[in-house]
Amino acid sequence: MSIIPKKFLALLILMFVTKISVNGQLEEWCIADEQTPDNELQVALDWACGQGGADCSMIQKGQVCYYPNTVRDHASYAFNSYFQKYRKKGGSCFFNNAAMVTQVDPSHNSCHYEYLP
Repeated sequence: MSIIPKKFLALLILMFVTKISVNGQLEEWCIADEQTPDNELQVALDWACGQGGADCSMIQKGQVCYYPNTVRDHASYAFNSYFQKYRKKGGSCFFNNAAMVTQVDPSHNSCHYEYLP
Protein backbone atom coordinates (compact mmCIF):
# COMPACT_ATOMS: atom_id res chain seq x y z
CA MET A 1 0.00 0.00 0.00
CA SER A 2 1.45 3.35 -1.03
CA ILE A 3 1.26 6.44 1.11
CA ILE A 4 0.50 9.77 -0.57
CA PRO A 5 3.04 12.43 0.43
CA LYS A 6 1.51 15.12 2.64
CA LYS A 7 2.57 17.96 0.31
CA PHE A 8 0.89 16.29 -2.66
CA LEU A 9 -2.27 15.66 -0.66
CA ALA A 10 -2.38 19.29 0.51
CA LEU A 11 -1.96 20.51 -3.07
CA LEU A 12 -4.69 18.17 -4.27
CA ILE A 13 -7.11 19.45 -1.60
CA LEU A 14 -6.24 23.05 -2.44
CA MET A 15 -7.00 22.42 -6.10
CA PHE A 16 -10.49 21.17 -5.24
CA VAL A 17 -11.25 23.97 -2.77
CA THR A 18 -9.83 26.91 -4.73
CA LYS A 19 -11.48 27.96 -7.96
CA ILE A 20 -9.45 29.72 -10.61
CA SER A 21 -11.22 31.81 -13.22
CA VAL A 22 -10.57 31.67 -16.94
CA ASN A 23 -8.06 34.53 -16.81
CA GLY A 24 -6.00 32.81 -14.10
CA GLN A 25 -7.11 34.97 -11.17
CA LEU A 26 -8.60 33.52 -8.03
CA GLU A 27 -12.36 33.80 -7.85
CA GLU A 28 -13.41 35.91 -4.86
CA TRP A 29 -16.70 36.71 -3.19
CA CYS A 30 -17.45 39.11 -0.34
CA ILE A 31 -19.47 37.82 2.61
CA ALA A 32 -20.46 38.94 6.10
CA ASP A 33 -17.86 38.20 8.76
CA GLU A 34 -19.14 35.58 11.22
CA GLN A 35 -17.75 37.64 14.13
CA THR A 36 -19.78 40.76 13.33
CA PRO A 37 -22.92 41.33 15.45
CA ASP A 38 -26.25 41.52 13.62
CA ASN A 39 -26.80 45.19 14.49
CA GLU A 40 -23.52 46.15 12.76
CA LEU A 41 -24.36 43.94 9.80
CA GLN A 42 -27.75 45.63 9.50
CA VAL A 43 -26.15 49.09 9.29
CA ALA A 44 -23.76 47.88 6.58
CA LEU A 45 -26.57 46.04 4.76
CA ASP A 46 -28.72 49.20 4.75
CA TRP A 47 -25.82 51.19 3.30
CA ALA A 48 -24.99 48.57 0.66
CA CYS A 49 -28.60 48.33 -0.52
CA GLY A 50 -29.06 52.11 -0.33
CA GLN A 51 -26.37 54.59 -1.26
CA GLY A 52 -23.88 51.76 -1.92
CA GLY A 53 -25.76 50.72 -5.04
CA ALA A 54 -25.79 46.96 -4.48
CA ASP A 55 -28.50 44.99 -6.28
CA CYS A 56 -30.58 43.71 -3.36
CA SER A 57 -33.59 42.63 -5.39
CA MET A 58 -32.85 38.92 -4.93
CA ILE A 59 -32.99 39.14 -1.11
CA GLN A 60 -36.49 40.63 -1.09
CA LYS A 61 -39.38 38.51 0.17
CA GLY A 62 -40.45 35.96 -2.45
CA GLN A 63 -37.10 35.98 -4.29
CA VAL A 64 -34.63 33.07 -4.52
CA CYS A 65 -32.12 34.50 -2.03
CA TYR A 66 -34.62 35.59 0.63
CA TYR A 67 -34.10 32.36 2.59
CA PRO A 68 -32.43 31.88 4.91
CA ASN A 69 -34.04 35.07 6.18
CA THR A 70 -31.20 36.27 8.41
CA VAL A 71 -29.32 39.55 8.58
CA ARG A 72 -26.06 37.66 8.02
CA ASP A 73 -27.27 35.90 4.86
CA HIS A 74 -28.86 39.03 3.40
CA ALA A 75 -25.76 41.10 4.23
CA SER A 76 -23.52 38.53 2.54
CA TYR A 77 -25.56 38.71 -0.64
CA ALA A 78 -25.62 42.53 -0.62
CA PHE A 79 -21.91 42.84 0.23
CA ASN A 80 -21.02 40.54 -2.64
CA SER A 81 -23.26 42.42 -5.06
CA TYR A 82 -21.51 45.68 -4.17
CA PHE A 83 -18.04 44.07 -4.25
CA GLN A 84 -18.53 42.50 -7.68
CA LYS A 85 -20.00 45.71 -9.11
CA TYR A 86 -17.36 48.13 -7.79
CA ARG A 87 -14.14 46.27 -6.98
CA LYS A 88 -12.51 47.17 -10.31
CA LYS A 89 -13.45 50.81 -9.66
CA GLY A 90 -11.85 50.92 -6.19
CA GLY A 91 -14.70 49.39 -4.15
CA SER A 92 -13.71 47.02 -1.39
CA CYS A 93 -15.07 44.26 0.81
CA PHE A 94 -14.69 46.19 4.04
CA PHE A 95 -18.08 47.49 5.21
CA ASN A 96 -16.60 48.94 8.39
CA ASN A 97 -14.86 45.63 9.09
CA ALA A 98 -18.15 43.67 8.86
CA ALA A 99 -17.17 41.66 5.77
CA MET A 100 -14.44 39.41 4.44
CA VAL A 101 -13.29 37.98 1.13
CA THR A 102 -13.67 34.26 0.49
CA GLN A 103 -12.61 31.99 -2.34
CA VAL A 104 -15.42 29.56 -1.57
CA ASP A 105 -18.54 30.25 -3.61
CA PRO A 106 -21.28 31.12 -1.07
CA SER A 107 -24.09 30.26 -3.53
CA HIS A 108 -26.66 27.82 -2.18
CA ASN A 109 -29.71 26.05 -3.61
CA SER A 110 -31.06 28.36 -6.33
CA CYS A 111 -29.44 31.47 -4.80
CA HIS A 112 -26.49 32.34 -7.04
CA TYR A 113 -23.86 34.78 -5.78
CA GLU A 114 -22.49 36.70 -8.73
CA TYR A 115 -18.80 36.53 -9.63
CA LEU A 116 -17.41 38.93 -12.22
CA PRO A 117 -13.89 38.18 -13.48
